[in-house]
Amino acid sequence: MNTNDRMDSYKYISGMTRRESLKWLGLLAAGSTVGLTTGCTKVLEDTPTSSGHWPDIEIAPITAKGYGTDPNLVMPPASPWPLTLTQSQLTLVAILSDLLVPKEGNIPSASELNVPSVIDEWVSAPYHGQQKDRVTILHALAWIDDESKIRFDKLYSTLNNAQQHAILDDIAYYNDDTPEHFQRIAKAFNRFKELVLAAFFCTPQGCKDIGYLGNVPIAGDYPGPSTEAKAHLEHILDELGLSEYAYKED
Repeated sequence: MNTNDRMDSYKYISGMTRRESLKWLGLLAAGSTVGLTTGCTKVLEDTPTSSGHWPDIEIAPITAKGYGTDPNLVMPPASPWPLTLTQSQLTLVAILSDLLVPKEGNIPSASELNVPSVIDEWVSAPYHGQQKDRVTILHALAWIDDESKIRFDKLYSTLNNAQQHAILDDIAYYNDDTPEHFQRIAKAFNRFKELVLAAFFCTPQGCKDIGYLGNVPIAGDYPGPSTEAKAHLEHILDELGLSEYAYKED
């Protein structure tokens, strides 16, 4: 989807079945700090600040039952719980995902790879970690629309590309330099960004984008990543603001 050519009528339509999104949910959980369990997991805590607006929304709890801690990823159930994101929320997720991971060359954008459907599956899952993320992400989506109305008197999905970037640039990174009135949303958006990127790089196309070649036999000594692959990784780390942490020893 070209972010410069969006129309007010744009709606994200999933090209993924529930079986497929459940499989991606399992892959995402396997590689995430939040697994499919009911115990305590490492997630971002929402810490209020004294400045800046924050949406006052009611989020209905998920009451559906999960499918346990040992899901069948080969043939998962078709619909163990209902999906919960509204059409407008899904569309907003798609727009934000494509701003984070736009189409580049032969690599599709995040929405073209159905990342929003995986996010919907994630925040709809009835597990402790996913439900904490649900609260974080739904508040973040509401904040973005509220901020869009404050600045431009429009919903975020109807803004032009420059206006969308103007808001995104203020919340895209959470660090010591983030102004106080953006700290809470920047922290929440950081979690959204982590999930979008994790879902994208779980896909074969995402793996190709970072030059990952798994399950390929190598004759002789391992040559290590190519100069091009290392340069691409450095570029991605720099874009994400992670360069200074990438090679830091604990």
